Amino acid sequence: MSRLPIIVGFGGYNAAGRSSFHHGFRRMVIESLDAATRQETLAGLGVMTRIINANSDGFQDRDGNPLTAAEIEARYGEQILQATLIRRIEKTYFDVDATPWQQSLTVMPEAGPVSFVVSRRQLPDPLPASWSVSELPSGDFKVELAENCQVRVESTRDMPVKSAGQLPTNFDPGELYNSRFHPRALQMTIVGVSDALHSVGIPWETIRASVNPDEIAVYAGNVMSQLDENGLGGMMQSRLKGGRVSAKQLPLGLNTMPADFVNAYVLGNVGTTGCATGACATFLYNLKMGIEAIQSGRSRVVVVGNSEAPVTQEIIDGFAAMSALGTLDGLKKIEGCDSPDLRRSSRPFGDNCGFTIAESSQFVVLMDDELTVELGAQVYGAATDVFINADGFKKSISAPGPGNYITLAKAVAAARDLLGMDAVRKHSMVHAHGSSTPANRVTESELFDRIAGAFDITDWPIAAVKAYVGHSIGPASGDQLVAALGSFEYGLVPGIKTIDRVADDVHGERLHISTTDTPIEQLQVAFINSKGFGGNNATGVIIAPSVVKSMLAKRYSPDVMAAYEERLQGVRERALEYDRAATHGQFNIVYNFGEQLIDDKAMTISDARITIPGLDKPIEYKACDRYQDMRD
Repeated sequence: MSRLPIIVGFGGYNAAGRSSFHHGFRRMVIESLDAATRQETLAGLGVMTRIINANSDGFQDRDGNPLTAAEIEARYGEQILQATLIRRIEKTYFDVDATPWQQSLTVMPEAGPVSFVVSRRQLPDPLPASWSVSELPSGDFKVELAENCQVRVESTRDMPVKSAGQLPTNFDPGELYNSRFHPRALQMTIVGVSDALHSVGIPWETIRASVNPDEIAVYAGNVMSQLDENGLGGMMQSRLKGGRVSAKQLPLGLNTMPADFVNAYVLGNVGTTGCATGACATFLYNLKMGIEAIQSGRSRVVVVGNSEAPVTQEIIDGFAAMSALGTLDGLKKIEGCDSPDLRRSSRPFGDNCGFTIAESSQFVVLMDDELTVELGAQVYGAATDVFINADGFKKSISAPGPGNYITLAKAVAAARDLLGMDAVRKHSMVHAHGSSTPANRVTESELFDRIAGAFDITDWPIAAVKAYVGHSIGPASGDQLVAALGSFEYGLVPGIKTIDRVADDVHGERLHISTTDTPIEQLQVAFINSKGFGGNNATGVIIAPSVVKSMLAKRYSPDVMAAYEERLQGVRERALEYDRAATHGQFNIVYNFGEQLIDDKAMTISDARITIPGLDKPIEYKACDRYQDMRD
């Protein structure tokens, strides 16, 4: 009997704001919300962006005057909206109009040698061959150049890429805990996984005490590693900048660090850990490991996530050199004007010119069905399958191939076998990779259309949330998954509002691609699709909480389910207490540096088990009967 991997918590942060309790999703569909929900969403974002203040008594303006939710919307609504989603890259990252760089110059002597004075400390050793050096009475040195000399001077240049999906303006994850020397992606890891854990509504200590220590797993990482100045980026720049490499830059720069930070500073986990990278499908790669760990019984609790902070000039330069990013000039041509709307930079399935880079941190907490019922955990959905296939022989590493056809077809077939053909044909949707490149709009729409034809699906609802939050590389399919959970909750498929119409070359005969939010009745399954660079194709199957609860009722007796519902009430209230606090700016970050350390010398080790100080249960060696038929 396979265990069901149930999503009991989720959280994180991206350009739409906080993910838990569907706040980020609500920002995407804010035009379709009722007044109370819309105003609550704006108030929470207003606090995040520091446009308004908040405390336990309520919301205030910057002068301390009380504000109602309606007043927040009326006075600050537009300002709050402008501080979220894709927008012009803010100067806290770098100045896109005057991006720092090094201008190479050849200094040529004219009518005699060029000379200058430097201190002893600045004198290079060994001296360049073209230098003639003499000491001055002051102790400084005069340098004469008899030949041409190559020098570099600080300069700036205009960055052709002007927009990105950035965390809400003024929201600095590093200010929420003691983040000294942490690269930004690791800061986002800490705050993102904290959000996910609090959304569960069950104290982590209770969860940890309910299972064996080796039945907890963490699968997390990122694609681009940590490439800012506190990570590998600073390490590689230090010599060119005349600085020194720190002892932290290399280890903190590794792409496994998100999992390592969660284990060491958040959960205190001694169970399984891992990080699988698959370009833009990385979140789904890690989710697949989490699903299989629970289905097999190896793990009972799994934390899955990714955190990426690629809004740096170097990473943008790299993608721009591939002609992958949307540029200002490209947007000008599309809009036919000199001042295009940068908030509409990402245009999946419309007239577009490249994707929009973004930062994000997304985490989900999975439990097996038995533990979910035992603890009274909330049910946000279930992750039943992730299919991964490569493209085979190909001429270009970036070109699409057959792999994504295989993954999506398998996913649809798996959902059909689990829920029935009616659920797939009438009550499913697709969260597209939707990168906003001209090639993607053709190839992915053709993929959807052909698979829809194979399974006789018509008017298949397609969402593409990169239109709102951009392309966050590793966590991109995490952005899609949490949006799918929002669709389950609110019955809405987010429209692609950054396009005026679907492009002429999109294959849409069997698809429903809308520029406005679309209601969907009784949504039962969402397919999360990802087309990663290099042939890293993945499709995930996420089923709705209503379906999950129906499945639980078939596996467990009415008495067991009644007891579950009773426990669930308290769990839900604790989770909502966190939500209310976070909406008022109390994010309650979990960061346990130097706390509850385990003395490995105090462990008790026998031939049957290991007992670890501070952990409620020992690690038992499970009997191994594998390959029994091959043994003597």
